[in-house]
Amino acid sequence: MARTVIGGLLTSSLLTLLVVPVVYTVVDDLGAWLKRKWNREHGQSPDAGDPTAGEARRVAGKVIRLFPGRRFFRGLLGALCLLCGSVVLASLANAEVQTLTLERALQIAAEKNRDIEKAREYFNQVEGRYVEERAAALPQLALNGTVARDWDDSQSAFFGVSGAQDRRSAELSASQVLFSWGKVGAAIRAAKIGLKTADDQLRLYRQAAARDVSATFYNVLLARELNAFASQNLEQKKRHLDETRKKYTEGIATEYDVLAAGVTVDNARPEVIRTENQIRTASQELRYLLALDHEVEVSGALDAAITPHATYEEAIAVAERKRPELADLRHRRGMYEELVTVAAADNKPRLDLKGSYGWKQLEIGVNKADGFAWSAGIYLSFPFFDGFRTSGKTAQAESTVRSLRIDEAKQLDAIALDARNAVNALAESEEIVNALSGTVKQAERLLTMAEKGYELGVKIRLEVEDAELNLLQAKSNFSRAKRDYLVAGSTWTG
Repeated sequence: MARTVIGGLLTSSLLTLLVVPVVYTVVDDLGAWLKRKWNREHGQSPDAGDPTAGEARRVAGKVIRLFPGRRFFRGLLGALCLLCGSVVLASLANAEVQTLTLERALQIAAEKNRDIEKAREYFNQVEGRYVEERAAALPQLALNGTVARDWDDSQSAFFGVSGAQDRRSAELSASQVLFSWGKVGAAIRAAKIGLKTADDQLRLYRQAAARDVSATFYNVLLARELNAFASQNLEQKKRHLDETRKKYTEGIATEYDVLAAGVTVDNARPEVIRTENQIRTASQELRYLLALDHEVEVSGALDAAITPHATYEEAIAVAERKRPELADLRHRRGMYEELVTVAAADNKPRLDLKGSYGWKQLEIGVNKADGFAWSAGIYLSFPFFDGFRTSGKTAQAESTVRSLRIDEAKQLDAIALDARNAVNALAESEEIVNALSGTVKQAERLLTMAEKGYELGVKIRLEVEDAELNLLQAKSNFSRAKRDYLVAGSTWTG
């Protein structure tokens, strides 16, 4: 707010310095033009003095009525400049810093997070691969043309013709797979399963972004609360220093007490600086996750409403249903099972339908002929021995399928471990929140009693410092517990 007001004042001053002289110059030029025009119409020199005739007075009166006073005009223009400058600077300040709720931050992450954008591009890549594999089942069309000259002088000795030959042709060819031992169909199915793996990757990065954004959002809130606690602690210690100085003046405290209170104040300042930097660091991390090019602030509080959480078995069921890593492994296993069929079909018989239609021309010496030509047929290819290349590719694909089964079992174990850890973390933070919910009030009451006793002279400064430390620890631990509870809740629900 202060930055906006100061910027508005600076802008208004700048506009006043620039605009007011320009406007006054225009007014002065207008008056000079009217004077010269009146002098020319009345046969006087253009540089003559001010007009004194009635017409001149009438024109001058109009000008005066339009501009009743430079002081009033200056004030009005200055006020307008101040208002415009404040509005402009306020809009700029609002554009520089964006305040976000958790829901809005999650929406921005779903739209702009770099990992999510990369997953979308991976989906486009896999979709292109599917189109590529599907093309093998569709007819292949090609247009071919030839314009060539051949020279073979050895033919002239036998046929008595020139060795030069000119060939020209234009041809449209088509081919269609009839039978490929399941290779084409398996490749298409594998590419279609690949589309599902792209969906799994997109879900994976969306969930990861949501967890990271939620945790970072709560980190900002936690840092903000810790900074508030540190600032309150510093202010309390300053009040104690003032009280100690007052007692020292009255002769009921020593110089040692004043120095000790001052050192306590100085020792409380670094925590304020440290928590301020934590706010900036967490805010920058949130900005990085959201891929924004301007500063962000968060809106909200660490309100951890304790609700019944899932059991270990329920958490596992939810994780197995929602964790995209497991679905991705299963889809990849299905894809490589199809690729086993593709690899095994490389040394199997294959049938293709091929045909062509076009025009050809042949010119040898003075002889020249041209006409239409076409061909159609079914072609069989059977590479029954390829040096065991097909066997090697098939073995690789089968080994990949077995490895994916092992990875799937390993992922199930990891999901079970993550679910157990999430439930334990949720239960731990819940117990801490419940345990500390009343401790903060007790610590505040204890500090109040210690401060009052110190004022009355029945408590020593050490007891007040102990009460302050207990309150600061209670507040900090309570805030951290609420943050951990919220983060654990957003983790296990996946």
